[in-house]
Amino acid sequence: MTPSDEILDIVDENDEVIGQAPRGEATARGLRHRCVFIEARDAQGRLFVHRRTATKLVFPSHYDMFVGGVVGAGESYDEAALREAEEELGVSGLPAPEPLFRFLYTGDEHTWWSAVYQVRCELPVAPQAEEVAWHTFLDEKELEQRLGEWPWVPDGVEAYRRLQEFRSA
Repeated sequence: MTPSDEILDIVDENDEVIGQAPRGEATARGLRHRCVFIEARDAQGRLFVHRRTATKLVFPSHYDMFVGGVVGAGESYDEAALREAEEELGVSGLPAPEPLFRFLYTGDEHTWWSAVYQVRCELPVAPQAEEVAWHTFLDEKELEQRLGEWPWVPDGVEAYRRLQEFRSA
């Protein structure tokens, strides 16, 4: 099964399941589904930042300050957050990511309910080659400098902005 064959729950504006569709169809038709964003920090508190592979269905070769992805049909946000964090960081035994908040992301072509999490990863990372083309850990100042220089995934930038607002409230 390819990633585009993965079955997703399709949700309404209130995050209620109204159907299911293969991921490729959901992406092509702009059907609203669910995603998780996990902010992963190392033992020094630096953020895991990576560039997505060129083969990704959405935002290929863009940089992201979150690990994460789609929530599968029947999967909870919490289950997806742990699965995605472990897959993308290439670790096992990660503590359960801490849920922070949810928001509805609406971009030019895509829309999804987004759950934002944080996790401390003190294990050595070995990112999944199918998902991550390059990675590093950056402190806040370094990340802020790169925001204007690198092409970033727009949903990640929106989640990052909302996370900053959440933390300052």
